[in-house]
Amino acid sequence: MGKPPTILVFDSGLGGLTVLREVVLARPDAHYLYVADDAFFPYGHHSEDEIIDRVVPLIGELIAAHHPDLVVIACNTMSVSVMAHLRAAYTAPFVGTVPAIKPACASSRTKRVSVLGTKATVKREYTQALIRDFAQGCEVTLVGSAELAALAETALSGGVVSDEEILAELMPCFVGAGADASKRTDTIVLACTHYPLLLDRLNELAPWPVDWIDPAPAIARRVTSLLGEARGGPEETGAKMIFTSGRSHRLNSALMPFFGGRVPA
Repeated sequence: MGKPPTILVFDSGLGGLTVLREVVLARPDAHYLYVADDAFFPYGHHSEDEIIDRVVPLIGELIAAHHPDLVVIACNTMSVSVMAHLRAAYTAPFVGTVPAIKPACASSRTKRVSVLGTKATVKREYTQALIRDFAQGCEVTLVGSAELAALAETALSGGVVSDEEILAELMPCFVGAGADASKRTDTIVLACTHYPLLLDRLNELAPWPVDWIDPAPAIARRVTSLLGEARGGPEETGAKMIFTSGRSHRLNSALMPFFGGRVPA
């Protein structure tokens, strides 16, 4: 058996853990390095040029230090801004995270789809192009949330997040209240990797049932297509977590499920 691959998962904070979880399931034989750029969090508050200037050199430093076999950019806001720049600058294979508008519109029965993302993600030209190319006759509502990513981080860290705080960010996604069910939003794209951390709460608070589209399984399939099928289990592999702020994490029990049971160093 060959040397296990090293997979670098990069996000603005803890949201990329929802992507990591699916990738670990697909490739339990890999070493994992998770980097949270909390020193620049939240990315949704920065301009596209600021994100490019931040991420491209930082990823270069991480590649030079850790020599990953593949890099996953587990952030929609980042991916819709920097993927072309990263692929032009480095030879490592990259897998990005972009709003899953195509599968959402293909599966919607009422033809009303909402895209819930950061303010930066929903206003990017990349997102607009996805709607033009793949709406398939759907009415697509873009909802830019200023606070939901931070609320997800607070909840994962054991903090208290009220229903009212979540509802304030969520309710614009639900179009057609008062109409019959055939005219309501029935599909919501989770266009920020933080949001699946709150999925149980989102389901509880939704005014009617909808399908939530999480891109993480598709990202894991793309990783497998690039690296090949797993060649073993996690016995000889490890995991490390880095915060760019330099702080140490104290979330071992909360993080272990995302790392496939490993205790991240």
